[in-house]
Amino acid sequence: MTSKQETLVSTFVEVVLDDEVRDTIGSELRTFPNPVDDIDRSLAMLRVAFSKLPIDQLQTILDFGRHVDTPGVALVRNLPVDAELPETPIDGEPSKDKKTFVAEAVLLGLSQLLGEPVGFTTEKSGRLVHDVVPVSAGARSQTNQSSHVFLNFHNDIVHDEVGRYDVSNPDFLVLNCVRQDGNKEAVTYYADGRDISAALDPEVLDVLRRPLFRLNAPGSYVRDVAKGADVLSDLVPVISGPAESPEVAISANGVVGETVEAEQALEELQRVCREVAHQVKLEPGTALLINNRKGLHARSQFFARHNGRDRWLQRTYIRRSLWTIRYRGTAEDRRVH
Repeated sequence: MTSKQETLVSTFVEVVLDDEVRDTIGSELRTFPNPVDDIDRSLAMLRVAFSKLPIDQLQTILDFGRHVDTPGVALVRNLPVDAELPETPIDGEPSKDKKTFVAEAVLLGLSQLLGEPVGFTTEKSGRLVHDVVPVSAGARSQTNQSSHVFLNFHNDIVHDEVGRYDVSNPDFLVLNCVRQDGNKEAVTYYADGRDISAALDPEVLDVLRRPLFRLNAPGSYVRDVAKGADVLSDLVPVISGPAESPEVAISANGVVGETVEAEQALEELQRVCREVAHQVKLEPGTALLINNRKGLHARSQFFARHNGRDRWLQRTYIRRSLWTIRYRGTAEDRRVH
């Protein structure tokens, strides 16, 4: 295993649609119905709409979702947007006043190129489209409701009774910006496991590869199900897999190291993530594709007024296949687990 060496593959890629492509796709989405009302039909229609992408850009996004050696994060620019927007929700729930669904269609159109959108009963009530907005009650929490704190480097995990939170979790996330924060200061970070491993001291990397850590369940589970109590996983490594293609697992809501050495390694991991991370300021018309296994993402603090004009992202969780999490399936909806 090697470290402190130059990463041999690019861990970031950018895709910029030209105006004609944006307008061609946008014209099909302006009258698109709410896609979650008939999700499978909508995904089939969106596959046709997004086939209008130039072949090189289409392949870049498809390859992002299917190959081991491709970047862990991709920024897509100049996407269609809704002509008019209601106020940003202040409670984390979907807006009841949104009249068009261009943003939702863009989000799911990109998502279906990567895999299958999936909902989890313990996150946003199982919804497939998540409205990620600052909520005053969670302003200082390590959750997507926060704004007044740095949201630590993490990947999105899912509480699972099997004791592992890094098994049934999403393979990918897509974040589509509906409205930028008023001060245009919010930064999204992504630290790829390959860059992290190369920057870590070999001894620290070795500690992080041992099963010395317990992940706390996601903040939504702790808040809504466990009534504030920590719910820790079995002992797991933070970094696993081949040296050239590592997987990283960290919960935003806290990780407990079993030894002093393990706790110190966690602190060093967060420091190195800040050092190697790609940085993006999302604005309307941009979406971020995130590999949830290859690396960790974070978000800076930003000023939120909770007045209907705050930052508003929409997010999907994506699995390459729903087959391996069929044991979590619900009778009500085959996409909710």
